[in-house]
Amino acid sequence: MGINDLFSLSGKTAIVTGGGKGLGAEMASALASAGANVVVCSRDLEACQLVADQLKKCGVGSLAFKCDVTDQKEIENVVRETIKEFGKIDILINNSGTSWIGPALELPEEKWDKVMDVNVKGVFLFSQAVAKEMIKQGSGKIINIASVTGFGGTQPELLDTIAYNTSKGAVMTFTKDLAIKLARHNIQVNAIAPGFFPTKISQKVIDKANSYILSQIPSRRFGKAEDLHGATVFLASSASDYMIGHVLVMDGGISSLV
Repeated sequence: MGINDLFSLSGKTAIVTGGGKGLGAEMASALASAGANVVVCSRDLEACQLVADQLKKCGVGSLAFKCDVTDQKEIENVVRETIKEFGKIDILINNSGTSWIGPALELPEEKWDKVMDVNVKGVFLFSQAVAKEMIKQGSGKIINIASVTGFGGTQPELLDTIAYNTSKGAVMTFTKDLAIKLARHNIQVNAIAPGFFPTKISQKVIDKANSYILSQIPSRRFGKAEDLHGATVFLASSASDYMIGHVLVMDGGISSLV
């Protein structure tokens, strides 16, 4: 297989949750540029439809769906309609996420539950639904979006998001365990752990402590959306067929600091 074939996604079909905005939309664009049909879904159907219309300009098929990733029936609808249109699901990117900023000892229980439901339960439910279809076809790629915050604690002056940090640590462990469970079915499960990328979730933190955050990043810059393009295509393609349960860090060097 030639190098171009290794990274080609021609004829593949992907689902990207939270694909209507931010990094989800960028990863969906990367997949489409590599030749994949892409289904984008989130609670914001209008945003997803705008992305789907753009992706079609790459010459691929694209659908948009309204989907709450904590709702099993809505997930099953996305899976069912994707298979109905494209015949299979080769790639799943679990990107939907939420956060809550505030002192750990004052975090309301319902906010903790919401973060856990979206960031952990949603990843589980969507992976479960899609993996059943991938097992039938004997192949698949599941990419979970974690975060460098999931590796440990953060100073509250920098990031006071204990529920988010905890949920992303859970996503990493979930990725490794599910990867082992599905490896025998020729399904590779891996994760991407971004550092500081300007998104809806992180923008408030970046605006508040811009210079301090930059001083903590060895590359001295925030991540760009396109910084994730290569990692996304790599983990979605045959180039990563022997990578199982890996967390690919894209953080400008933060996690390499001692």
